[in-house]
Amino acid sequence: MSRYVKYRNRLLSALYKGILKPVLFLLDPEDIHDFFVRFGAFLGKFSPIRWKISKLFDYRNEKLRQKILGIDFRNPVGLAAGFDKDIELTDIISSLGFGFEEVGSITAKACDGNPRPRLWRLPKTKSLGVWYGLKNKGAKILSKKLANKIHQLPIGVNIAFTNCKENLDIPSAISDYVAGIQVMEKYADYITVNLSCPNTLGGIPFIMPESYGKLMVEIDKNPTNKPFFVKISPDMTHQEIDKFLEITGRHRVHGIICTNLSKEYDQKEIKDPIPPQGGLSGRVVFPKALDLLSYMYKKVGNKYIFIFCGGIFSADDAYRVIKQGASLIELITGMIFEGPQIVSEINRGLVEKITRDGFKNISEALGVENK
Repeated sequence: MSRYVKYRNRLLSALYKGILKPVLFLLDPEDIHDFFVRFGAFLGKFSPIRWKISKLFDYRNEKLRQKILGIDFRNPVGLAAGFDKDIELTDIISSLGFGFEEVGSITAKACDGNPRPRLWRLPKTKSLGVWYGLKNKGAKILSKKLANKIHQLPIGVNIAFTNCKENLDIPSAISDYVAGIQVMEKYADYITVNLSCPNTLGGIPFIMPESYGKLMVEIDKNPTNKPFFVKISPDMTHQEIDKFLEITGRHRVHGIICTNLSKEYDQKEIKDPIPPQGGLSGRVVFPKALDLLSYMYKKVGNKYIFIFCGGIFSADDAYRVIKQGASLIELITGMIFEGPQIVSEINRGLVEKITRDGFKNISEALGVENK
């Protein structure tokens, strides 16, 4: 079975990189994204099609299964927030081989986002420039979508504050965060509080200690049994991380997603024209996110569940961050550049690597390079 999956993935990769990707990369990136979201939502409506797609893309092995915070993850590879903004792909994601999905970001009120263009490809750098500005249909509409679905996989809901002029002050933005959480939390397997979206009118104020502390105080006032994650910026310094961890330890936080888009980078490392606005995802983020993951895991160990998000392109990347302390990984950019078979490639590669290194399952490899 593993050999079949290996050659299947090689064929799919060759078809994507040799035929489909060159055509797609000639077209507007947001138009292509919107098309594939609609196409995936359509295919997900039909169980025979879902079954056939799973035969093309899925890979399963019990060595990858983990129970984390009471949630069963069949494998550690998830679709990151930012791709399925309006909860349209939950029916098809399982067939593509993912172990979970994080939808959103979702805000209390509907938001049109920033004006186009707001998505750019940086092919030589293997990154994306993103300036969406939290475009989504709002918590009221999107909560109904989750309420009417049976989850095939764990679904995390990423919550941000609405990108509008009414939320330029900290108290208003906090109220907006809390309102979004109150609407969505009952339908989510876990909640992520997006502290670090760089594409809003107010910038990224909630990675600042004072505003972060105030936000978490208000969130703590709303009792819930759902696990809470916070998503941080890759541009934070170790000193800022120390203060962040100090504040986090006072509140009901179960995990940390490391990390979001980067706005601070060495322009010499960017091999493409730099987008005029927004932050960068992909390979640009990987070394910064890995550094923060390693630093935090050394300080707090298993106190928090870490999800790594930032430039995963291969099983080697995934295994590296797992050994540094990440229980789960998320990706978008890697799938866009490498093809949808990357999920299966990563999962199959992880099984090979943990077996080679004498681990019985993926959990045994967690943080081994930082213990």
